[in-house]
Amino acid sequence: MSEKLTSAHVMSLTPVLPVVTIEDVGHAEPLARVLLASGINTIEITLRTPAALGAIRAVADAAPEMIVGAGTVLSEDDLKAAIDAGARYALSPGGTKKLMKAAEHASIPFIPGVATASETMRGLELGYTHFKFFPAEQLGGVAAIKGIGAPLPAARFCPTGSITLEKAPAYLALNNVLCVGGSWIAPNDKIKAGDWAAIEEAAKKAVALKR
Repeated sequence: MSEKLTSAHVMSLTPVLPVVTIEDVGHAEPLARVLLASGINTIEITLRTPAALGAIRAVADAAPEMIVGAGTVLSEDDLKAAIDAGARYALSPGGTKKLMKAAEHASIPFIPGVATASETMRGLELGYTHFKFFPAEQLGGVAAIKGIGAPLPAARFCPTGSITLEKAPAYLALNNVLCVGGSWIAPNDKIKAGDWAAIEEAAKKAVALKR
């Protein structure tokens, strides 16, 4: 039985959480192995393709040392399917009241997405303190999170959305940011091509970043 995680633990596993979209289940295990070898022990597999749940299951079964999470969880059904596939945490680009209430009773931590102070306040009212801030760059980036953090000091964020290796350090320097989501580590074209060397190089650079 694997250790039960908390949202705080999930967001403290690595400075950069790789956000990936997998179209071929066969790519899941080798991707997980490359990331582990590079020093990253968690991955967010988005539920954006028919292969996503199979990819989560493949990682959970073949590389249990990789803490696999499910992204783009939009409904209670998505959450249940992710848990059944072996996901150890779940994230959403948003957070409806219905989904957040359902996730309160889930066996894995759920990190809802927010874009405004009002959404963050609603999450805090429901007992959530850790959030995905999405889409980060489009919402104002570092300045926006700094602004929200001033009146809402209990909230902690994982900004995601158009963040690059070069932009990540400014986010990680904020006290209310525990990690950033990064799709640049393993982009679709590199995964499809099986360019594990390029992914390994990007992952090692991400690991070198400091909070």
